[in-house]
Amino acid sequence: MTNAAIAERRTGAIARGVGMMTQIYVDRALNSEVWDVEGTRYINFAAGIAVVNTGHCHPKVMAAVQHQMTRFTHTCHQVLPYENYISLGERLNEIVPGDFKKRTVFVTTGAEAVENSIKIARAYTGRPAVVAFGGGFHGRTFMGMSLTGKVEPYKKGFGAMMPDVYHIPFPIELHGVSTDESMAALTKLFKADLDPTRVAAIIIEPVQGEGGFYAAPAALMREVRRLCDEHGIVMIADEVQTGFARTGQMFAMDGYDVSADITTMAKGLAGGLPLAAVTGKAEIMDAANPGGLGGTYGGNPLGIAAAHAVLDVIEEEDLCARANELGSRLKQRLEQIRQTTPQMVDVRGQGFMVATEFNTVDGSKPDADFTNRVRMEALKRNLVLLTCGVYGNVLRFLAPITIPDDIFAEALDILEDSISAAKVDA
Repeated sequence: MTNAAIAERRTGAIARGVGMMTQIYVDRALNSEVWDVEGTRYINFAAGIAVVNTGHCHPKVMAAVQHQMTRFTHTCHQVLPYENYISLGERLNEIVPGDFKKRTVFVTTGAEAVENSIKIARAYTGRPAVVAFGGGFHGRTFMGMSLTGKVEPYKKGFGAMMPDVYHIPFPIELHGVSTDESMAALTKLFKADLDPTRVAAIIIEPVQGEGGFYAAPAALMREVRRLCDEHGIVMIADEVQTGFARTGQMFAMDGYDVSADITTMAKGLAGGLPLAAVTGKAEIMDAANPGGLGGTYGGNPLGIAAAHAVLDVIEEEDLCARANELGSRLKQRLEQIRQTTPQMVDVRGQGFMVATEFNTVDGSKPDADFTNRVRMEALKRNLVLLTCGVYGNVLRFLAPITIPDDIFAEALDILEDSISAAKVDA
């Protein structure tokens, strides 16, 4: 069996809309390494897009899932409930930022968590409108992609988006947009087009994921919180990509001096099994009527068991500290590379959620072609990288936080070689 043979079959079997970054068909994986069907080994600096923060097949996570499989795999919690769903809700209510009584609901995907957060905010406020930020990513379902602030590939060709969704610019100093300008745009929106008393929620990623790993300034978070309090708007933090030790804290919002009313999470929650959650203020979460929230697979027993193990691993192995250590080492190496790479205009990140951005040599515009060349050069050397950003000119680094030091050092050498090779081809 070869990658090429499977790729040929894929073309005839799978819808064209399912995009693919590589044609590497995985046979097995362990921690930060994967092996394809041809036996070739790769270092995974994608982690399933920030999903396996605890590494592929962490022994504790695998044991928890295997044990659950011997008991039952599905009953539908709304029909025949199970205790570990309740206890995981209790754990999230305790650790999600916010000094108030909380409630939780489990669903299956990040997009589903976002959709439910909007439903809950609308039920609580009795209002329809939602404000989001340009460059943000909130999923591919209709409300999710309506909230997402990027047209290609997420919105193109799918017709009209959901009504009553509005976008304002996200502050990015590198791109000349300040917090004051973002807030001025929101003020203008409220003055010209949208009565703030019609707004159910403002949703924001503490660190934009697909948008380019730009962290929200503290001043922006404070202003959003202030406006939400002033106008009775629900503040939603989308922590789908930033949660569970990725930013060096359990949640990125732990780094701010304000809290959101509702937090959405998924990805790193269950170590690779599909599980997502919405946690928020009890009075807000309880606004939906019984039966208004949930889903057949929401809070699947295997995902719940895995999530308990993931939370244990994060605590026992101190993965928040490990994320900060690895991120610091990665940024130091990138800054060294930057000294001889004029295309590299920025190195940034919190914890082990790190990115570097590339422009043309003269710095005048984003250079997606150079960025992709680096990615492809790395892939030739068996290092899997991802790009992101509205302009496609950002490399993001999302290796498992459990990556061993020797493999991490190997990956950094490959990265430097790949950037050097891309400069030669430029």
